[in-house]
Amino acid sequence: MMKKFLNVFVAVMVGFAISLAGCGPETAKGGENNPGTAQPDSAQGGTASSGQGATADTAKTFQGTKIKLTFDGGEAVAELYDNPTSRDLVAMLPLTLSFKDFNSTEKIAYPPRRLSTENAPFGLVPSEGDLALFAPWGNLVIYYHDFRYSKDLVSLGHFTSGLEQLAKMNRDFTVRIEAVNQ
Repeated sequence: MMKKFLNVFVAVMVGFAISLAGCGPETAKGGENNPGTAQPDSAQGGTASSGQGATADTAKTFQGTKIKLTFDGGEAVAELYDNPTSRDLVAMLPLTLSFKDFNSTEKIAYPPRRLSTENAPFGLVPSEGDLALFAPWGNLVIYYHDFRYSKDLVSLGHFTSGLEQLAKMNRDFTVRIEAVNQ
């Protein structure tokens, strides 16, 4: 009986310690093969704030803004969540970015400046169709396959159409991103 209690106690304490580990400051770990990452682009300027105000769960309310991505081979539409980083992305539109495939799971691109992550909802288990920001390196990420949790991802929105066409793009490709008038 005592051994069973001890095993349960240790399991609870390990779970508690793991949950606290996610509460620390975000740090970039160069060279890791993290989801939503590419090697840092030394030509990218700007800095990202690392405020930790919101949580991923509270940031999944749609703001009503949709964006359209137009590329050779089609177009895709995503609805954005209501959070500071998504609003900063909208403020940059329209944009033309070069996307590439990464890890046979996602398409990535670097905006002309880093998006603000002040009070951003960090932490995401990306699912097929998710649009996110990988904060340490500042790249946008479009997931066309599910992937594992990353504390460095900020959820921006979710694709409602056209994801299949995006996933089929094999080489580097250019995408025009603009807000869709409601």
